[in-house]
Amino acid sequence: MKRFLIATTLLCILTACGAPNNINRITSPDSVVVINDKNGRYKNLYTGEKTYPTTCTENCYPAHPDLLCKTGSENCQYQGQQTKPQLSTGYTVRWLGHASFVINTSNGQSVLFDPVKNQFDSPVALGFKLGGGIYRKAGAWPSEQELENIDAVMYSHIHYDHFNKADIQSIGNKPRYLTPLGMADNFPTGGFNISEMPWYSTTNIGDLVINAVPAHHFSARVLVPFIYEDNNKDAWNGWLLEQNGSTLFFAGDTGYSKHFKDIQQKYVDIDVCLIPIASYYSKDDPNWYRYVHTTPEDALNAAQELNCKVMIPWGYGNSSWKMGDHSSHSALLRLLHMHKKMQSSVPLHILNEGETISL
Repeated sequence: MKRFLIATTLLCILTACGAPNNINRITSPDSVVVINDKNGRYKNLYTGEKTYPTTCTENCYPAHPDLLCKTGSENCQYQGQQTKPQLSTGYTVRWLGHASFVINTSNGQSVLFDPVKNQFDSPVALGFKLGGGIYRKAGAWPSEQELENIDAVMYSHIHYDHFNKADIQSIGNKPRYLTPLGMADNFPTGGFNISEMPWYSTTNIGDLVINAVPAHHFSARVLVPFIYEDNNKDAWNGWLLEQNGSTLFFAGDTGYSKHFKDIQQKYVDIDVCLIPIASYYSKDDPNWYRYVHTTPEDALNAAQELNCKVMIPWGYGNSSWKMGDHSSHSALLRLLHMHKKMQSSVPLHILNEGETISL
């Protein structure tokens, strides 16, 4: 009997024992799917070379009196006095760190964006560390009671800093999981309810309308040289929430492109914008990094085009992996500098990891 139990346990580990997942694809009359004719994989709406309205070229990271750091621009807390925007959207936003957010609505719904609790999935986290990366400081994380009340989990794409299989198992199969096209195959088995959504498709949780919208990025998770790669086999999304006439936009990882104007034209002005400002820096390939990640000035221009009532930046911080950044808070320093230099009219609200604002 003991041998049988050991064998069964090993078999479960090897075959990912668990109930099969429930996977469906949601489409809408306006849905858009963009496929590369050459390889049959997903691509961005706007390809080719890009031009940028604004580029910081010198003195981009001056110290700021409201950002208190222990060492240089590392291990920092933003301490500036902030005027809360005069909004009544019903959304409460809690930044968990990096790209992870909890959003609560006035009508009682609770959703997660790109939840990652600690490090990358094992053994990739170790490989990243051995390759010169870091183990990040863990961000904030919802309590067990908060996780019990989550109605939906939305992922922007499959990169390791946005999608962690172990966290899915800890969140459980009670909420709905909403993903870009092709992403469901990356989930562990366990009876998870997964809806894949192309750009401009729509679903509902009660009276909360959830729209999948374009981002300008790419996807990849597995590379075995000469044997297997999955570049752009899965798509990538932003997400836009609507309730009681108020909107909240989560951009996902994205570079600057015309898709921001498209989103504004379709959904009109956006109340709350969660836009990334980091991972654009590279000595070896700066053009590519910026192509798929907004600089702080790109993010400000995108927020202007979206007519955001308030912009909350993310992607940097004490709980980031500092991929494509000078330091943990260099991107925030550049944002504060460029917001003033550009005389931007976009209202900013800066959160430290774990902080919450009701808008």
